[in-house]
Amino acid sequence: MVAHARETEGVPEARVRLVGISKRFGTVQALSGLTLSVQAGEILVLLGPSGCGKTTALRIVAGLEHPDEGWVELAGQVVAGPRWVPPEARGVGMVFQEPSLFPHLTVLQNVAFGLRGMSRAERLRRAHEILDRVGAGELAGRFPHELSGGEQQRVALARALAPRPSVVLLDEPLSSLDPELRRRMREELRRLLKVEGSTAIVVTHDQEEAFALADRIGVLSRGRLWQVGPPEEIYHAPACRFVADFVGEADFLPGRVRDHVARTELGDFPCNGLPEGALVEVMVRPADLAVEPDADGPAMVVGRRFRGPETLYEVRLASGRVVRCRVSGDAGLKLGTRVRVRATTPRVVVFPAEAGEPG
Repeated sequence: MVAHARETEGVPEARVRLVGISKRFGTVQALSGLTLSVQAGEILVLLGPSGCGKTTALRIVAGLEHPDEGWVELAGQVVAGPRWVPPEARGVGMVFQEPSLFPHLTVLQNVAFGLRGMSRAERLRRAHEILDRVGAGELAGRFPHELSGGEQQRVALARALAPRPSVVLLDEPLSSLDPELRRRMREELRRLLKVEGSTAIVVTHDQEEAFALADRIGVLSRGRLWQVGPPEEIYHAPACRFVADFVGEADFLPGRVRDHVARTELGDFPCNGLPEGALVEVMVRPADLAVEPDADGPAMVVGRRFRGPETLYEVRLASGRVVRCRVSGDAGLKLGTRVRVRATTPRVVVFPAEAGEPG
């Protein structure tokens, strides 16, 4: 078991701490030794493919599942593990993928329902306040069946935030919305969480959503946490090949270390710390490559996807390997055009060739 150590001196104690959390369902290891913390007022996004354990982690924090090993602390108090605190006593708000509003109550009554220890006037005042903040004040007198999906999700969020919980947990809260509404809602969601000063853990499989919401992102696969850090770090400095491949578009060029550089068919790249002669894979993002027409070029355009402000070209190199190149606007390259590809940035990441997907 991971040692139970407090935060270092001078660093604020975490609002949420998971220490050595493991959970198995039958033969499936849902989580394995998960350790992470969330500071007060921080939005942490757990990102990963389906079945990676992110929702299980959220349910353990909420008290909807018991960990097999490890423990959970909220505001410095153990709530799962050696000591068990039931969900209703944890001061945690939760927003599910489906809003699950009470159908027989109005929007205002739904939001006010969980407010305890207040007079009726105080409950109504707080309910109106939080509805206004989520942009749903005009919906107060309606019933859930009279609301659109986006409106229902706003109300569900207002209901979770109304009691001013110490932690808000959001499980794929925007996944049922159409793409345009989803884009708008994630911007509003981050703004609202920051205005309320909420400490939040959000679960999603959508990396664009993770980048838009997160102060930090934790990337999970097969029950293990592979990297946690700011979105920029996760994208530009992935800790392993799985993170590099899962977060953002990436291609990998095989190479070998010679004279302290990784030599590939697209040129040499710095690779400090890897032994001479080692086989490596160099990660390149589509934005890191430029493609230029050249009748004698060693590569050929084999795919083209127009995306409005940019075009993504798929280019087959001399080796037969296909890489993607992102170009602002449209370079006008047709399928079959001979081209030359070059790297435009030294910001690359080099992995040992044997480093594959987490097992």
